[in-house]
Amino acid sequence: MEKITSTLRVRMSYKDVHYGGNLVDGAHMVHLFGDVATELLIKADGDEGLFLKYSDIQFLAPVFAGDFIEVYGEIYEMGNTSRKMKFEARKVTSARTDISPSAADFLEEPVVVCKGEGICVVPKHLKRK
Repeated sequence: MEKITSTLRVRMSYKDVHYGGNLVDGAHMVHLFGDVATELLIKADGDEGLFLKYSDIQFLAPVFAGDFIEVYGEIYEMGNTSRKMKFEARKVTSARTDISPSAADFLEEPVVVCKGEGICVVPKHLKRK
């Protein structure tokens, strides 16, 4: 099987904040996993498919407004209609509001903030590839 991957990089804004201290909720990372899964299915099957389930979601580090998050996903197993995927969200820049409202650091080593797996399905009649 040819490796199918997708990467999305997005800035967390103040509209993404859910908790005090400008903390973004972990569910937002799972939402981004879903966006990556959609692209993976389009690449693999020519259809957005449907998400069946997430598993083994791990929240490993906090995410704040102003941080840039890079979300990586890959299909690691393809069944007849199912696609098993793994995801990783990494913080690549970190907001530094302690210095000024617009200060940020580019991280030499990205920080893994969330990992997980999931299964998606593409009904046979919708597959185009």
